[in-house]
Amino acid sequence: MKKYICIIILFSTLSVSAQDSVYTRKMVNKLTAKEFWGRGYTKDGMAKAADFIAAEYKKLGLIPLGTSYKQIFNFPVNTFPGTMMVEINGQKLIPGQDFIINNESPTVKLKADLKQADSLNFQASPTLQVALKDKLTWSVATEVGQVTQIQINKKSLATIPKQINVDIENKFIPDFKASNICGLVRGTKYPDSVLIITAHYDHLGGMGKDTYFPGANDNAAGVATLLSLAKYYAANPQPYSIGFICFAGEEAGLLGSRFYTENPLFPLKNIKFLINLDLVGTGEAGVTIVNASVYPKAFSVLKEINTEHKYISKINSRGKAANSDHYFFTEKGVPAFFIYTQGGPSAYHDVFDKPETLPLNECNDLFKLIVDFNKKLMN
Repeated sequence: MKKYICIIILFSTLSVSAQDSVYTRKMVNKLTAKEFWGRGYTKDGMAKAADFIAAEYKKLGLIPLGTSYKQIFNFPVNTFPGTMMVEINGQKLIPGQDFIINNESPTVKLKADLKQADSLNFQASPTLQVALKDKLTWSVATEVGQVTQIQINKKSLATIPKQINVDIENKFIPDFKASNICGLVRGTKYPDSVLIITAHYDHLGGMGKDTYFPGANDNAAGVATLLSLAKYYAANPQPYSIGFICFAGEEAGLLGSRFYTENPLFPLKNIKFLINLDLVGTGEAGVTIVNASVYPKAFSVLKEINTEHKYISKINSRGKAANSDHYFFTEKGVPAFFIYTQGGPSAYHDVFDKPETLPLNECNDLFKLIVDFNKKLMN
């Protein structure tokens, strides 16, 4: 009889582990879908993603931190909702794959000859430049500049650029509405002591009406891991409260997390530790912990857990860095780690950061490492 009970328990454990992987993958696929349009600033992409995450919080059983799951704030942003056309030597280029534009670009419509400045740079006018690049990397701007630079993948052209035909439409939004999505599983013994899991859900959105940036690793994977942890903690309440915050505006300059730390929904001193998840969709080369050298005791605990259970192949230490949403919390005195994985596909801030090429090969082990680490903190 004991043998059969052990077998049942074993299969039950495997099922839970597999279900976590299935759920995480499902969330990555959902968040990178066309309907969310890169979780950005056109076609209501970010707003739709926010609605989905808030609904998922409710479904899992999280309670809002305030009167709503959403903490609303505003900021300026330059967007590209419409025409995005570039021709070089009569060859029409594909947005995102063959070219990108600098994120501060104004509207421009022009046909002109290109004057070669050097082997990689060309100029059509004082306000229109062309640069050849090995890698196209896009971002988000909160203002409009006076110069449009078009970056072209060198592999997309067979000849030297001599003529250009451009039609690009921008729309500047001075008060774009965004929201952080905040939920909580209340602690059973010490509800005023809080452990926080964070991840930004925004990405780059769309460049023109036909091209969007899926953002699978950056940062659908982080949000999916956060939601997987929320699912676990909602079903298994802990002595401490466990909070979950999905930030907007990270790609525009950590704006959501800065707003939250300036307008906290409960005292920041109640946060005993914060773990920020960004770029966690790989892991074959290990993980890196930002702030490891700032909080050496906590880092030692994390490494001891990993050594005991052999979760991750390698855990790297890194110092303080203002490179994700943990930063403003640390500046306010909240102890925090930023975790990102390494290895795997190199797609970053481009149209190739897709779910179908994202391995998620360490998502289960990272999940277990975080759960075990939080358990140590509560003990």
